[in-house]
Amino acid sequence: MFKLLVIDDEPYIHCGVEHVFDEGGVRVIGARTAAEGLRLAADELPDVILLDIRLGDRDGLEVFDDLREIDPKSLIIFITGHGTTDTAIEAMKRGAHDYLVKPLDSTQLQQVVGQAFQISRLMHVPAFVSEGGRSGDQPDQLIGRGAAMQTICKEIGRVAGQDVNVLILGESGTGKELVARAIYHHSRRSLAPFLAINCAAIPESLLESELFGHEKGAFTGADQRRIGKFEQCHGGMLFLDEVGDMAANTQAKILRILEERNFERVGGSETISSNVRILAATNQNLETLIEQGRFRKDLYYRLRGVTIHLPPLRDRKEDIPQLSHHFLFRFNRELGTSIQSIAPEAMERLMQFHWPGNVRELQSVVRESLLRSSGSVLLSEFLPPELLRDESSDDEQADSTLIVEEDWQTLSRLVETWISQGETDVYRRALEHFDRLLVSRALQQSGGNQARASDILGLSRVTLRVKLRATGLAVAKQVTTQDSASAAAPRLG
Repeated sequence: MFKLLVIDDEPYIHCGVEHVFDEGGVRVIGARTAAEGLRLAADELPDVILLDIRLGDRDGLEVFDDLREIDPKSLIIFITGHGTTDTAIEAMKRGAHDYLVKPLDSTQLQQVVGQAFQISRLMHVPAFVSEGGRSGDQPDQLIGRGAAMQTICKEIGRVAGQDVNVLILGESGTGKELVARAIYHHSRRSLAPFLAINCAAIPESLLESELFGHEKGAFTGADQRRIGKFEQCHGGMLFLDEVGDMAANTQAKILRILEERNFERVGGSETISSNVRILAATNQNLETLIEQGRFRKDLYYRLRGVTIHLPPLRDRKEDIPQLSHHFLFRFNRELGTSIQSIAPEAMERLMQFHWPGNVRELQSVVRESLLRSSGSVLLSEFLPPELLRDESSDDEQADSTLIVEEDWQTLSRLVETWISQGETDVYRRALEHFDRLLVSRALQQSGGNQARASDILGLSRVTLRVKLRATGLAVAKQVTTQDSASAAAPRLG
């Protein structure tokens, strides 16, 4: 549960914040004076602090400095009246996360504080499982004792203490952000801010503002000055995820910062200095993008002071058991399940799967399997159907799928198991399984033609599509062992 400390001398601010975060895993702690706020900050070590600039007993900027002495990584969001925004901006230059103008807007409050919670997690939660610590104690950590992960850990150790930029390469879902966090935690900048931004998730027109900030009136909707990530992160580290998707104009500005350590806000003329260490990541081949004219060669060489290649999960399958149990313990807590172990047959299926989505896909599979499961052991029949089919070792057939249908006897066994273990929603679970089997069979009979399948089932096309979404079925290519042409067959996706 996240902890939010509110330091404000006005009671209605406390009531409003408590109302906004009355549910959703946030504990709100209130202080009406600076002295009380400092005491609670030391005792509670909150994740995020809302601090009024104009307190009754002390100036907010002085309190800000004292709070940073208690925890240099504390994320502080100032609450300011309309006439004190210049003071708030000065505070942000000194390391505050953001500022909110009274009267507080509940949607903006949720957005800004929610973002701060995630940044606080990045800065405070170690990316490695500590020695002797139980895997699963934290939501995301670098896990694995195999040769490939040991090599990665050594590379992180070698580069973390060096003040050079790092380029992290690897397929989607391999854990590039975790590597960036590990470098941060073991670096000389670990007491300074660590901020992350996904370059592919933000439109080009907004990305420059997020990175460099903007002046009031710089564009439509810019009703006040904004401090960007490079200014906020002065002295710390900035993680640029999906850097290969960055537009050419933004690439040029990033290059200038790396070369000259200064920039201007969007719509501004003031030159601002920035001492930021860059960690960049991408799943794309930057050398190919350079050949295509989509990525600057000079920026590429600036970013790759050191390059770390993360292996896909299929190349470090020896880590799958530890990863699987890590996610098992984690989702047990989140979902309220009590699965204690993974059956050998289920683990064998996990080990044999190709994992195109890497660790992120394994995490999703374990979570889905727990939702299907009953009893104290995760059996192979609780795994998603795509893990239960026979996989071809022929690389040429890797993109096709051979579906192994779950039979009706499986449903019968599951019902008997649920009843014997005292489950109270057997009817719903049996109906969901029945729908999956029946729709799957109709799609196979129709060669994947949904119109024909709806006729076979006596359902409308709309109802069939609803059942396809509800059961997780999609249509993929079926590989046959006969001389006939391949037909379409249902596939879980």
